[in-house]
Amino acid sequence: MSDIPMWQQPTYDPVAVQPMRDELIAVGFEEILTPEAVDEAIGAKDDKTVLLVINSVCGCAAGSARPGVCEALQHKVIPDRLVTVFAGQDKLATQYIREKYLGQFPPSSPFIALFKNGEVQFVLPRFQIEGRSAEEIAQILIQAFDQFCSKEGPSITPEQYAQLVHARTCGSKIPRFNG
Repeated sequence: MSDIPMWQQPTYDPVAVQPMRDELIAVGFEEILTPEAVDEAIGAKDDKTVLLVINSVCGCAAGSARPGVCEALQHKVIPDRLVTVFAGQDKLATQYIREKYLGQFPPSSPFIALFKNGEVQFVLPRFQIEGRSAEEIAQILIQAFDQFCSKEGPSITPEQYAQLVHARTCGSKIPRFNG
């Protein structure tokens, strides 16, 4: 990764965070890793709802956010598109999202936002995630889905969901990347 500028290199070992990525991918999330992919996903003017999760290694907040999001996506109404970036890993895309689409909100991770036509419809920043259970987070998201979304859910079958493994590793136990 020596050809990647130092500020864009991952903070944590990519192998160690892969289970945290896989948890969201398993329920239908697409990783958006470049500013172009961000604009294509979030900035589209197609009347579709887009759920963004800024993923994180934080064991407390992200350890509830990811399972909460996954549970919410078992609801009968869900967003049209599911996208994610990983703070501290996908640094360029994360910075771009924060500057272009979330500039009115302080940066935090994890962070959950619902967009339509490039406009923020709903946010759940870290300070509103911390201290909540996955079930509480799911209920908050389900209310937002019912208000803003119309696609029929769930994102995966109940049988697939039953097989899902949640990554609940404490961020302090994740090795730093030493590229």
